[in-house]
Amino acid sequence: MKDKNVKSVIKKYKKRAKLGFQKYGTTTERTDIDLIGWLNHLQEELMDATIYIERLKKELQILRKDDTDNKRR
Repeated sequence: MKDKNVKSVIKKYKKRAKLGFQKYGTTTERTDIDLIGWLNHLQEELMDATIYIERLKKELQILRKDDTDNKRR
């Protein structure tokens, strides 16, 4: 594999899968969760992601403001 970014993501997936199994004792191949349950899990993860995005956007706005202020000096 030539793409270092792809390698990095694969490594992170493997680590996450290992930690997830250690924490929950199962994989996503489990059969005790129905379709609605999986959709609920996905929805919750995506809701968390939008909160993370909002937080990072605010941090970038602060950094841009600080950068603009420093350039004016």
